[in-house]
Amino acid sequence: MLAEMGNDRASRMAYDRGTLEIMAPVLPHEYWNRLIERLIFVLGEELNLEIFPTGSTTLKRKDLRRAAEPDSSYYIRNEARVRNKIAIDMRNDPPSDLVVEVDLTSSSLDRFQIYASLGVPELCCYDEGVLYIYQLQQGEYVQCNNSPTFAQLPLIEIPPFLEESQRIGVMGMTRNFRHWVREQI
Repeated sequence: MLAEMGNDRASRMAYDRGTLEIMAPVLPHEYWNRLIERLIFVLGEELNLEIFPTGSTTLKRKDLRRAAEPDSSYYIRNEARVRNKIAIDMRNDPPSDLVVEVDLTSSSLDRFQIYASLGVPELCCYDEGVLYIYQLQQGEYVQCNNSPTFAQLPLIEIPPFLEESQRIGVMGMTRNFRHWVREQI
């Protein structure tokens, strides 16, 4: 089905051992997703971390009969291992270090087991002004206050910056966030 639909589509899919979910992101969803991505890149710049963005690339393992297309995904700790790849084979390559899900119209909780079976170490879910951070521990996601990837920063404080973008604009919010990150480190 993925091959027939191609990569040039707006819908995203998740497949879990016979159950297929198809999602079609709307403008508010994409707005928040892009803002979070912008902040992730600011964190990378300020913490001197390389980031390889893989967007909503399909994370799949045929042998597990599981696949998901996250809102956004990133290689950070394993960036050097996938930097020059044009395709990622999750049987041999590491999973994305960070997956971001924006839960405006549907919950990503159903996809947690898919991501866990694929070995994604960290999930961030943004839902109505709250950022939830989950770390994979012994095959299950545990909610935590600090990001394993950006451990020195309390990322649960990000939502006010996101909301601020609607008052002062994206560039103003980005400048304020960068200033906050510099104060924290």
